[in-house]
Amino acid sequence: MRGAHVDAADIAARSRGIAPSLHEYLPPTPLLPFRGFGADLGIDVLAKCEHLQLTGSFKARGALAKILTLTDAERAAGVVTASSGNHGLGVANALNLLGGRAIVYLPENAAASKVAALRRLGAELRAEGADTGAQELKARAYAEEHGLTYVSPYNDADVIAGQGTIAVELLRQLDGEPLDAVVVAVGGGGLISGIAAVLEQQRPEIKVYGASPAADAAMAESVRAGQIIQVDAAPTLSDGTAGSVEPGAITFDLCRELVDEWILVDEAEIRSALKTVIDTEHHLIEGAAAMAFAAARRVTGGRVAVVSCGANISSATLAEVLA
Repeated sequence: MRGAHVDAADIAARSRGIAPSLHEYLPPTPLLPFRGFGADLGIDVLAKCEHLQLTGSFKARGALAKILTLTDAERAAGVVTASSGNHGLGVANALNLLGGRAIVYLPENAAASKVAALRRLGAELRAEGADTGAQELKARAYAEEHGLTYVSPYNDADVIAGQGTIAVELLRQLDGEPLDAVVVAVGGGGLISGIAAVLEQQRPEIKVYGASPAADAAMAESVRAGQIIQVDAAPTLSDGTAGSVEPGAITFDLCRELVDEWILVDEAEIRSALKTVIDTEHHLIEGAAAMAFAAARRVTGGRVAVVSCGANISSATLAEVLA
């Protein structure tokens, strides 16, 4: 799949096709008005609450979509992935539901709460280094060496289509009501590629904003450069989007084609948005979701949906932010 061109219309069709199967295992997440958050901004903010998803993250969708394509024998032999936590949880959860063995490569600085959750789901963990992008290369090499299935966090059409079911749900929940924009957190680009592909086919008037932390904006910088590049990343509260983009990632062309505008936010903005969501809406979200809400503060006027991508924040990190 690396380096191959994937058509956005095909992704959208896959998303619509897989949505009923995912709903057999994963509950739809609510689309809620976040009036308190939007009041000071003068915009109507809706939150697509993926932080209420079964594993605490949207990643459950893409992982399950991919693992539903595997045979019982492939799942039993072992499924290998790399993740800062949420995608690994999605893979481990899918294998818990369907049966199988999960091997998860993750950075040594992965959130302790995510590591504990992975252990509870029975995943075999391998932590080497701090860069999620480097973990992806190691995980893929291990899978190839041992004849196992590798499930990319984003560089796979089935995974992208699974994330696109968020937009399928969103449009059903809107029921024809107007929406001006959607703000989506971007790491490797799987989430925004799936969502934007569906919107491009069904509601092309909705503007798609890609949000990234200024400290680690690999996809945004790659799009700006016209090719996938390595960036000098710094630590970020948005750990769910951290890491480099895999060479040949199919999400690169999709992001170039489908994302209307990029917004980079700094760490102070992420912390402020996290506090505001907790104080005004009383929802617990993780750094990557807070980063998307921070970016939404840059969108002027109209009705805006924020994909609140996850809730897997450790108590230690939360205490630090709120101090």
